[in-house]
Amino acid sequence: CLQEIRGLIKPSQPPLPHGPRPLLSHQHIPHLSDWWRTVSLYTDQTGANISRSVLIAGEYSDRFYSHGNHLTRLSIQQVIATAVRSKPFPVDHKNGIYLVLTATDVTVQDFCRAVCGFHYFTFPSMVGYTLPYAWVGNSGKQCPEVCAYPFAVPGYMEGGGTAALRPPNGDVGIDGMISVIGHELAKLSSNPLVNAWYAGEDPTAPTEIGDLCEGLYGTGGGGGYIGQVMREGGGRTYNLNGRRGRKFLVQWIWSPILKACAGPNALD
Repeated sequence: CLQEIRGLIKPSQPPLPHGPRPLLSHQHIPHLSDWWRTVSLYTDQTGANISRSVLIAGEYSDRFYSHGNHLTRLSIQQVIATAVRSKPFPVDHKNGIYLVLTATDVTVQDFCRAVCGFHYFTFPSMVGYTLPYAWVGNSGKQCPEVCAYPFAVPGYMEGGGTAALRPPNGDVGIDGMISVIGHELAKLSSNPLVNAWYAGEDPTAPTEIGDLCEGLYGTGGGGGYIGQVMREGGGRTYNLNGRRGRKFLVQWIWSPILKACAGPNALD
């Protein structure tokens, strides 16, 4: 179950889906549910797979910025603590994961310089529970060329003929967040306490299932080219279909079966 904390998304921004509901439901192919199926191939030490269903079980809005608009990694845990102490926001330390989304005017430690999102787990001394969580920021006004690529491109790439692509939902910041959310949820589910699946030899700096495929969205991608994706009227670019006609551009992830980056829009 996914518990969502999104109080720092401004009301003027496009609304994210609201209320308890399935996050994944199969409609048009390629679909978000097909993308998540690769995540569900990962298992724990008992051989149990990651759940193929994701349910948004609760949301909390911190509209008054109770911890300010500059957050450190520790103060993000304080935001979660405020949320879980606010009834009836659910606490599920066994099956739940927690997602913190911040608005364009919220600065976060290392945001834009080193990270676009990250995942970790809360400390019982701060929150009362050990809860796996991820944070993703809206880079729309701070660093879209860093965290919302390919909907914005760095200046050094513009001269080489690389143009920004049109976001599928018309908002560079929000559409950029969506791929980072997928990236972090995939890593959070396969490595919730930072002691599970990772590549490399250093568990303190793990390369996880999203990191291995960062920047790849379609067949043939690599070297700054995102791969073959789809375009609809007006040139809006996407590779996955969502619920109620929504379209998204979400990066591929590492398949433990194929031993390669994979996505449901693959052409081979």
